[in-house]
Amino acid sequence: MGHVRFTSLGTRPRTRLRAPQPPNPDFAPISAASYFQQALQVVVSSRGLDFRIYYTPPAFSDGNGTVMICHHGAGYSGLTFACFAKEVGEMTKGECGILALDARRHGKTTTTSGQTDNDLSIEVLVNDFYEIIRTVFPDPITAPSLILVGHSMGGSVVTRTCPKLLEQKYRITGVAVLDVVEGSAIEALPFMNNLLNARPDGFNNVEEAVQWHVTTKTIHNSHSARISVPSIIVANPSPNAVLPYIWRTPLRSTAPYWLSWFKGLSSTFLQARTARILVLAGADRLDNELMIGQMQGKFQMVVVPGVGHMLQEDDPKRLAEIMVEFWRRNERVVIGVKKVGDL
Repeated sequence: MGHVRFTSLGTRPRTRLRAPQPPNPDFAPISAASYFQQALQVVVSSRGLDFRIYYTPPAFSDGNGTVMICHHGAGYSGLTFACFAKEVGEMTKGECGILALDARRHGKTTTTSGQTDNDLSIEVLVNDFYEIIRTVFPDPITAPSLILVGHSMGGSVVTRTCPKLLEQKYRITGVAVLDVVEGSAIEALPFMNNLLNARPDGFNNVEEAVQWHVTTKTIHNSHSARISVPSIIVANPSPNAVLPYIWRTPLRSTAPYWLSWFKGLSSTFLQARTARILVLAGADRLDNELMIGQMQGKFQMVVVPGVGHMLQEDDPKRLAEIMVEFWRRNERVVIGVKKVGDL
């Protein structure tokens, strides 16, 4: 799909500078060291990228385990799944592993060959995701079974990567899409300008960035925000910068790719030849294609109450319960019996 530029974005109003406040210790960063067993840099030469991945392997290394592979949404990082990962590990006693990555131009993933990593079109993101999985698990026969989990933009990436992995004989237990519906997402695009105008250009310190996410209810769970937010801001490289910290991935710069992320998501999700689950933060209006699919029993849908868009951070325990139940039901299905959503 081509890149679409949204003229409705307009010109951003001049940012009001805030008087610097001393760092608030209530919003101090928390290390993710106890939430994943490993933090690794994985070079994928074919993509010209050095990926940051966070990984807790399954307790079984003989190919009988399962790994949930998680792809974050635009502007976030793999650490958005940190609290969720810990909950899954505890609920499954380590039988189900978790791998979360930082996508290109996000988090601690960097380029390796001097190439730019500006292109965030869906085709590029899908090929990135496909190649990092093939690099970490090169042999489909000995690889654990995989559950692909994607939040928002990441939901589009995992659904489109699923058939490519199945072609290579990877065992895909299921695909999970978190809080994105094609129809609603596309309808909301013209109004993104108002949301982006409410975001500050930067912050005086890391604690202020965490506090902004919590006080604006962007992330409801302050503990999770203290783990994830530090990875989505960077030191301002500009000399004499007024704001010492800026966004790692300014969302306005991703506007040319928004339509490509979401167009065709519903049909791709429904066509995935594996179990399917859609987890929503509210009673989002399903588009016609998903409504028909739901009536035909083609996927499981769960609505999580009391959370915002960042549901994996807002209530990681509830999402873990949903995903572990989904895994247990579909991983142990007798061969020859259709999985839920596999119609």
